[in-house]
Amino acid sequence: MPDFVSNEEIVLAARKNLIQGTWDYLVGGSESETTLRRNRQAFDKVAFRPRILVDVSKIDTSTTFLGQSMRIPAMLAPVGSLQVFTPAGGVAAATAAVEFGTQHCVSSVTEPAWEDTAAAGTKFFQLYVRGDDAWLKDSVERIAAAGYQALAITVDTAIYSRRERPMLNRWNPPTRAGTANAGRNHLAELTWDKLDMIKSWWGDKPLMVKGVATAEDAELCVRHGVEVVWVSNHGGRQLDHGLGSIDVLPEIVAAVNGRADVIVDGGVQRGSDILKAVALGAKCVAIGRLQAWGLGANGKDGCVRMLEILENEIISAMGLLGVTNIEQLSPKYVCKTDPVMPAHEMSGWTNMPGGRIQ
Repeated sequence: MPDFVSNEEIVLAARKNLIQGTWDYLVGGSESETTLRRNRQAFDKVAFRPRILVDVSKIDTSTTFLGQSMRIPAMLAPVGSLQVFTPAGGVAAATAAVEFGTQHCVSSVTEPAWEDTAAAGTKFFQLYVRGDDAWLKDSVERIAAAGYQALAITVDTAIYSRRERPMLNRWNPPTRAGTANAGRNHLAELTWDKLDMIKSWWGDKPLMVKGVATAEDAELCVRHGVEVVWVSNHGGRQLDHGLGSIDVLPEIVAAVNGRADVIVDGGVQRGSDILKAVALGAKCVAIGRLQAWGLGANGKDGCVRMLEILENEIISAMGLLGVTNIEQLSPKYVCKTDPVMPAHEMSGWTNMPGGRIQ
């Protein structure tokens, strides 16, 4: 395996392996890509408040989420069409998560079959509602039968956005091509009543709602018995001109007030980003683009190496912050500040040729 020392090198390797359409699908956002940039800028607007003279000779980066152990407070997010980054698709991501010691949430619109990814070790499943009530009930029963332990319903895709980078190259992901896109209107019909129906079918296992961006909807999630409020703007790939995920995280944590777990995705590129999210109240983060870059660079092994680099960054930041375990993180370790550089989809790294890769 290539001796990647930084996730910048993994991104560069992925670029060499991926065709232009696939690359644009991965790195781009919707319309002006304002939300995408704000995801990164939001992390840049959070500064650390380190404490000194703390014994940090032993550091524990582990945590648990929904009863599952995690070597670091980061899991692999659901990404559609993972097979365009590596032939093994979701199985590669699941295997990487198991090998490293974290969790993977598989997308319902990635290959191979749902059952195959479950057999590879994935415990969490994300579902797009792409059929009528009968289809939906059958899907929930199939997910349960495959052995998944938690179900995430994505709620921010009622209308498929204008993702203009791949559009300009006339490239469609497999999930948007031909009959694979049939029934997309069912996402536009998703309501709180239908969510209640899904929860009744899913039973007493955890239900996650992915795509929450306001305190008002976080409160509604809790009222409807949701166990996990997933703060997300789809990586800046759906509604443009929204706030960054970390910008809205504190108000959502306050609204939930301990009645459910809160997790977040969007713009995570470094171990320090993960610590900022946890300090602001997230149980863990979910990694999308960085996961796909790892898979694109060197399949399962590239994804494992990406996670190892994140772990090393977390250990370094925790030690310098004066923190020895994840549970110690709290808002007192961070504060607001001004960003120091323009934000874009790769601005977490500063050694990229030209600053970013097209």
